[in-house]
Amino acid sequence: MATERKATVIGISGCSSSGKTTLSRLLRDIFPHTFILHEDDFYKPEEELPIKHDLRDWDCVEALDIPALLRALDYIHTHGTLPPDLESKEDKNEIGDSGVSASIIERLRQEVAHWAAHGNGKGLISDTKPLALLDGFLLYGNNVQEVREKLDIKLLLRVGYAKAKKRREARSGYVTLEGFWEDPPGYVDKIVWPNYVEDHAFLFERGDVEGAVDEGVLRGLGVRAVPGLDVGMGEAVEWAVGVIEGELERMGGDGGRVVT
Repeated sequence: MATERKATVIGISGCSSSGKTTLSRLLRDIFPHTFILHEDDFYKPEEELPIKHDLRDWDCVEALDIPALLRALDYIHTHGTLPPDLESKEDKNEIGDSGVSASIIERLRQEVAHWAAHGNGKGLISDTKPLALLDGFLLYGNNVQEVREKLDIKLLLRVGYAKAKKRREARSGYVTLEGFWEDPPGYVDKIVWPNYVEDHAFLFERGDVEGAVDEGVLRGLGVRAVPGLDVGMGEAVEWAVGVIEGELERMGGDGGRVVT
């Protein structure tokens, strides 16, 4: 027996510091009936994280409580809301200015509102069929296939090594279960970037994560990649809005099915 999903889950993934959380928050402001689930809220306790190069590795699948994340996604699909016992730590982290003007956000909000009320999007989003944005650094890798398969729409942001390193090292740190984490020296070069390459190389031609995406692989997985490397957030949000509208229209508001 198949039951209709009560929310459409949209994955927003990419390397650390690619703009995932910023884009998610902008999309939440633009689309009605939208909420965010952060993969970062599913980290294991710090003492359980693996050690790599004598450093705690927060940027690998072993650092995540994948069963808990899967349960949360199932709850969202079944109930159309966040699990009531989920308290977000990621929402306590600062992300800075998005670089997108208020006028652009307001224009996109009005365009989406018209699309949802009078255009091809009529009836595709509502308080009984919301959008759930899953923001995470590891959503499409072959080591998280179960997570990937629960996503109805999949967006991939792209960032080069230089910009990722600059952004990550400019951050003050992160709120964690235990308190606060600050990256030690060399963390990007020893942990963040090598892990990103290892988990995502198969999505790109010749495994070059700063080169062209492998369109065949992405098409097979249903992943849509932002067109270009290091694109500005203004361009990224315009692109994401168009992709989400198009995918919702293509899905006809069904949002996928759950087999029970």
